[in-house]
Amino acid sequence: MGLKESGLKRLKDASLEQLSIESRFDLAYNAAHSLSLAALRWHGYRPANRYIVFQVLPHTLQAGPEVWRVLAKSHDVRNLGEYEGYLNVDERLVMDLIIATRIVADKIVELPPPS
Repeated sequence: MGLKESGLKRLKDASLEQLSIESRFDLAYNAAHSLSLAALRWHGYRPANRYIVFQVLPHTLQAGPEVWRVLAKSHDVRNLGEYEGYLNVDERLVMDLIIATRIVADKIVELPPPS
């Protein structure tokens, strides 16, 4: 399974309300990362760090600040959870993350196949 397919499946699962808020956040964040990484690779780049895939979204997918700011905040929240054991998520952040990730998904689906 490729990055795009993985991201789309995780995004779909992130909307399942019977899952815990933490699981939904994790699924949505990883969907956003997979899709953003796929966009960067589509342009021929292989990043060395996770955060760069969100920073370059204005260039790779012409995504606006309403997308990359949510993804950047989610990255910071994810890092606190991953490295400090403090995952502070709420329904609003998860919904904003899912919306931003859907925008990324819609844009990546529009990309032509790589040549």
